[in-house]
Amino acid sequence: MDDVVIVGAGPVGLFLACELGLAGCSVSVIEREADGSSPWRSQPLGMRGLTAASIQAFDRRGLLEPLLQASGVEPGESGPPRMVGHFAGMMLDAANLDPAAFPFRLPTPTPDVLLTSLEAVESVLAERAVKLGVEIKRGTAVSGITQYDDNVVVRAGEQEYAARWVVGCDGGRSTVRGLAGFEFVGTEPLFTGYTMQVDIEDPEKLSPGFNLTPTGMYIRMMTDGHYSMLDFDGGAFDRSQELTRDHLQDVLRRMSGTDVTLTDVHLASSFTDRAMQTATYRQGRVLVAGDAAHIHSPLGGQGLNTGLGDAMNLGWKLAATVQGVAPDDLLDTYDGERHPVGASVLDWTRAQVDVMKPGPQAEAVRGLIRDLLATRDGTTYVVGKLSGYWIRYDLGDEHDLVGRSAPDFYLEDGTRLGDLTQDGRAVLLDFTSSLQEQAARWDIRYVAGPARDGLGLPAVLIRPDGVVAWAGGPATFDTVAARWFGTARG
Repeated sequence: MDDVVIVGAGPVGLFLACELGLAGCSVSVIEREADGSSPWRSQPLGMRGLTAASIQAFDRRGLLEPLLQASGVEPGESGPPRMVGHFAGMMLDAANLDPAAFPFRLPTPTPDVLLTSLEAVESVLAERAVKLGVEIKRGTAVSGITQYDDNVVVRAGEQEYAARWVVGCDGGRSTVRGLAGFEFVGTEPLFTGYTMQVDIEDPEKLSPGFNLTPTGMYIRMMTDGHYSMLDFDGGAFDRSQELTRDHLQDVLRRMSGTDVTLTDVHLASSFTDRAMQTATYRQGRVLVAGDAAHIHSPLGGQGLNTGLGDAMNLGWKLAATVQGVAPDDLLDTYDGERHPVGASVLDWTRAQVDVMKPGPQAEAVRGLIRDLLATRDGTTYVVGKLSGYWIRYDLGDEHDLVGRSAPDFYLEDGTRLGDLTQDGRAVLLDFTSSLQEQAARWDIRYVAGPARDGLGLPAVLIRPDGVVAWAGGPATFDTVAARWFGTARG
């Protein structure tokens, strides 16, 4: 019997498998598709943008360099956040960004944003997972889940797999979510979206980038022949009819206000802005993460990044629970911390959709928001939301750094935090070398010595997921350590 069975070998399932394997858990991943290769996973259709929080997660597990290589990107030094992005198709000017709004951002060699592909992400994670002893079973669809007091049995094909825990990472139409009885609630769609790889006779008629129009939006991507469209039809066309050349051409003409001509369609798919979330991320011994837990429109590129955040948050908590060293309520904090993040992302995409609707009311709101986005505060607010820098879990501590992802502290000897977190353990950075005796009582990595910039703090306790659990003096350290890491040694 495995400790954990993960259903779904996409980025979220594979990242979670790596986290659990790193902690010494026995893990199997069950994937419906027999082959992970697909034009929808490779460039250009599989292109995805990783934000700072996700890039930081890869860096803290020693996976960033392989991912950069797989993505064809050279590593480089970063300073203040450079990522800009857009809100509802309205582009942001990087010159308006206020670095002072990110007071805990320290210089780091990691980039602020990374354009990659699902294929690159999955190949890096699958290779690491296998090295950690994870077994990936492809070409098998899950058809049943039965929970017992101390285990779960998953039926896939003709086989049954028993595990102490099951995690559904199987996408927006999750089988696990349905079989385990998760309530899935939210809002119905306003548009049908299309993404396609096509040949166009007269592409010069279409402007590059994001184009909001009186009827919707079309996007001409950087790569030739890659287009997306949003048609505000209430989601009526999504998966209801064949995506023919004539239909796609008709939609593109209406969205662009041109008589552009499609000559060939190589690949096309539809989607909507349906925004749904499970009422809880756990049902007994079954948990959900990524799109299995929350779906929404792709506006803002938050789906993959939110799912990776789920996996990073859940991995160490589930591993500690499996190993019997977790406090009683540790696993409950997964839902408590990540459900609000998912809900916020759904609202973020809903707001963009509402602003993009055709009609004079939405057009008036767009004008107002465009003016706000042109300001320093407006640009900075959107970047803070998109990057993940402003995610903060409520850990019951008023210190503004607690609950946030830890800055990339450098010690004076050149060691940086990213070098100290690759084994998945918690880290105590003791800049005043005063906590060694207390730290020895806990299963954490203790590192003492002054920092190049310690942000005025005497010490910082960082959870395995990179979140600051405590920043202060010796008097409160043991209380906080017990909350997250259970019982002290002897």
